[in-house]
Amino acid sequence: MAGRNLGVMLTAFAVFSSTMSGFGFVGGPGLVYRMGMSSVWMVVCAGAGFVVTFSMLGKRLRLLGELKHCISLPDVMAARYQSEAVRGWVSVAIVLGVMGYLATQILAMAVVMRDILIESGVWAGISLEGCVAISCTVLLFYSITGGIVASVYTDLVQGAVMVVSAILIFITVFFTFDGGLAEANQIILEDNPEAMGPWGTLGIVGCLSWFFVFGFGYVGQPHVVTKIMMNKDVSDARHILPVSMIGFVLTGLLWVGIGLAMRALVISGAHPPLDTPDAAANQFLQTYAHPLLAGVVFAGLFAAIMSTADGFLNIGTAAIVHDLPKAIRGNSLNNELFWARVVTFILTVLAAVFALYTGDLVALLGAFGWGTFAAALVPVVGLGLCWKQASPRAAIAAVIASLTINFGLKVGGITLPYNFDIGALALIVSLILFISISLLSPPKPLDPDVEAIMDL
Repeated sequence: MAGRNLGVMLTAFAVFSSTMSGFGFVGGPGLVYRMGMSSVWMVVCAGAGFVVTFSMLGKRLRLLGELKHCISLPDVMAARYQSEAVRGWVSVAIVLGVMGYLATQILAMAVVMRDILIESGVWAGISLEGCVAISCTVLLFYSITGGIVASVYTDLVQGAVMVVSAILIFITVFFTFDGGLAEANQIILEDNPEAMGPWGTLGIVGCLSWFFVFGFGYVGQPHVVTKIMMNKDVSDARHILPVSMIGFVLTGLLWVGIGLAMRALVISGAHPPLDTPDAAANQFLQTYAHPLLAGVVFAGLFAAIMSTADGFLNIGTAAIVHDLPKAIRGNSLNNELFWARVVTFILTVLAAVFALYTGDLVALLGAFGWGTFAAALVPVVGLGLCWKQASPRAAIAAVIASLTINFGLKVGGITLPYNFDIGALALIVSLILFISISLLSPPKPLDPDVEAIMDL
């Protein structure tokens, strides 16, 4: 919990930069390049998710964490539901969700590194696997030696770099075309009118499913909501929210601007076709941005990826070393620090393998991780801290159902009709189960302290 001693700016920058990082800076432009306006729904809805999250959890999560001496999100859920089984299943959900999201960060870091090394001629023959190995080595050193404190304090610096860079890059995008963004939009519109429509190439059903899972799913992102437990003063939440939202919106300019610019440049023949959509940000920065600006952006990007990946490793490791043993045998492992370092290494290797062999784009891997967290944790955490009748049995059922749907369809290679997002389907099912089972279950008396906090 970083000592529960973070100020407004540290917490606010940690919250929004944890959301963007490799997902937004590499995956976002790649998704716009591939699908047009479809992925804008992710940016808009995630921005609205800040308000939903702070309204539901801002005070309750922070106070409950301090009152019950919680050092992890499963700790809080165990205190809320008075159930070690809930702690265990929330921990399982976190570990599985971390795989998708951590893989996103590792893949984003490797894609950027390979492109830089090849384009600069420093190491023309390096493979993606080689870049993954280098990235993971540095990430492991950073995470094992620095922990969550390293993540949070670098968030402030790299978050500021991301905001300033996003604004400057958006200006660069504007002046890349004689007619500004209007000309870029016209080029794309003439090539594929659907891409510039409000739904992009994904379609209305797919975009609305993203609207649902990214708008409400923010409440269930443990790497974000855990940081709400770290601020010094409960009343700081009212100031953290606007700062986080402004930072997220400004960095979203890079997401949309680079994606549209690269698609228009390739269509017009001004730039050769990209080997992969994930290369959109790298190619634009190296070809069209001032070298100094590009260097600062790349440095900020690597810092963002490192700190976000560190955050995921911390919550995943805590779930395995601290929470799962508590749920199974009643106490955590002896010598937690040693085992945390071992588990950090294992998680990194598994996520690297997942990143290399799923074959997904960075943003789609991130969407899978986001959907896994959202479906499993939005009912349990979001509704659970606001609704007194929520029952432990309902929480367990919601987590199990969501994980079964998410990973069952993913492993089976099953896609839903009309591009409906798998995470959105899992979230709908888990919400229905959570609410219906809670209503049918006999009320369970709450801890008086927990009840008092829920009344706030």
